[in-house]
Amino acid sequence: MKLLVVLLVSAALVLAATVNLGKPLTLKEPMSVQTLVSAPDEYLGKTVQVKGKVVDVCQMMGCWMELVEAGSGARVRIKVEDGVIVFPKDSVGRTAVAEGVFSKLVMTREEAIAQAQHEAEANNRKFDPSTIKGGVTIYQVQGTGATVAD
Repeated sequence: MKLLVVLLVSAALVLAATVNLGKPLTLKEPMSVQTLVSAPDEYLGKTVQVKGKVVDVCQMMGCWMELVEAGSGARVRIKVEDGVIVFPKDSVGRTAVAEGVFSKLVMTREEAIAQAQHEAEANNRKFDPSTIKGGVTIYQVQGTGATVAD
């Protein structure tokens, strides 16, 4: 009987380590981040699912997180509507699987500076506008659901 209780408690702890956010994931398998970012135009407007290590999270509202793929170092940002999904601010270092529509955002230099300034302020980081030399194109997943696990 004690063994059964220990097993149930252990299983509960393992399950508690996974946080489900937003809508349930619908695709069966995540694609590699490297595949996604190496041919971005091929996936524009399509629902994609990616898996990676969380390397950054918006510290103000939890409205985005960045994933990096082990081995390739390929990165992708998962952006959600403010307040609809809130990525845990302590997710850095954890593994996440995220799903959503892959999109392209084209910004002028001024828009890119404003965006970078906002992110720097939200995350208590310094920002030098001179580091942005021109317009910027950002590819990101407009997240609809995710899981974050230890």
